[in-house]
Amino acid sequence: MPRAATDRSAPRNGPGVDAVFHCPTDRMEKLASAMRMTCISTRDHAQTVTALQFEEPHRHALEEESMSQSAPITVVGAGPAGMAAALSLLRAGHDVRLYERYARARPAGNILNLWPPPIKALEAMGVDVADLGAPCHTTFRSESGRIRADVRIPDDVIARYGGGFIGLLRPDLYTRMLAALPDGVLQTGRELASIDDHGDGVTLAFTDGETFETPVLIGADGIDSAVRRHLWGATPKRPHHLHIIGGFTFDIDGIPELELGEVVLTHNRTVQGTYSSIRRDGRTGIQWWLLEAWPDDHEAPADLHAHGTTLAAGFRGPLSALVARTPTEQTQRWPIRDIAPLPKWSKGRITIAGDAAHATSPYAAYGAGMSICDGYFLGQTLAGVDLADTTAVTAALEAYERPRIPHTRSQVQQAYVLGKVFHHAPAFLRPIRDFVLDRTPLLQKQVGERSPGEIVAQLAEMGDGILSPTTR
Repeated sequence: MPRAATDRSAPRNGPGVDAVFHCPTDRMEKLASAMRMTCISTRDHAQTVTALQFEEPHRHALEEESMSQSAPITVVGAGPAGMAAALSLLRAGHDVRLYERYARARPAGNILNLWPPPIKALEAMGVDVADLGAPCHTTFRSESGRIRADVRIPDDVIARYGGGFIGLLRPDLYTRMLAALPDGVLQTGRELASIDDHGDGVTLAFTDGETFETPVLIGADGIDSAVRRHLWGATPKRPHHLHIIGGFTFDIDGIPELELGEVVLTHNRTVQGTYSSIRRDGRTGIQWWLLEAWPDDHEAPADLHAHGTTLAAGFRGPLSALVARTPTEQTQRWPIRDIAPLPKWSKGRITIAGDAAHATSPYAAYGAGMSICDGYFLGQTLAGVDLADTTAVTAALEAYERPRIPHTRSQVQQAYVLGKVFHHAPAFLRPIRDFVLDRTPLLQKQVGERSPGEIVAQLAEMGDGILSPTTR
């Protein structure tokens, strides 16, 4: 019996025709049935031409499968959350593109600390964490130096992750994460203009006019997230009416009472003054910050360094000397705002991460760390998922947010409450507050014991790696 021959030159019978054959019609009907196609027979130059057209549901499925195989997952925003998501998803075996609206991925600020879970996540993503920062032990202290809370990270965790609390500079984290990204993943100068989740994919349009399809969209585009706004509408920022003035210096020789390898977090009646060790290129330095009440609608102090000097004078110990030795260009200010915790992050094929999902106050000392862990868990939950299967993608994104929402909500709310307790208490209550914190184990239980417990639990929840999750 002669074989069916495909005629590449024969005219097609319309836009829905997928193949044209010259062969007996009965044979083509059998072939069409096996391939879930429809036969369309016509006469062409005195012979029968049989065209095959995919039945519409099958055509749709094939187009969806083709899109999922060729189109990369899209991450918008190249901060810690976006870079972590891209790195984690690459480790999970997916193709990824990371879009940043600015000309380069740039850090917002300098000072940074990381707990063990983000260090574990960075290692799993292939980021070089050797000598990334300075290992530190953390204490909360009163103005007189009394220890109110001692954050006791288990010894085995400290040994495994190089410290309980790592002090570093934010640009150094960016450098390490960017170095781990393969060429071509990061696309800068690309700003998202519109989003359309049509069920079997997401159509994205950028301000440069380009439009393309992606199987999954992850918004890691910060506190003013366009992706969050698309999903959930306007989410007003919540001002804390606080600000931070901070900086760093490597000129630390001979400073009296300086405690290296420590995070010394001190409160007087109205201001928090803190310093911690940092590492950069094999050098040890100090980062410091001063946090006080400041109306959100007020202008920043005209001279940040001078204002920091005045605040530091209210503390015993090395803070004043550290501020004095910090160059003006290494001094910055951050007004503190967050967003109230969201009940949902994901919808369809779209989700959010990092500050887009849970912008938080520095009182949590965990904003960047939580963002990095978001990326880690995105890789875990999307590993092995068929991106053509909308049900599977939706289930994976729900599995991603299920443990992350309660964890991040707790951190965001605790940071919000601590800011109020330490900086917005009425003047007549401050002596009572300080008496309770100095004479009871309240802060030790809330911070010194609860935080290490949460860290250990988070490490366990992370499993053995991006491809080795725990059972949730």
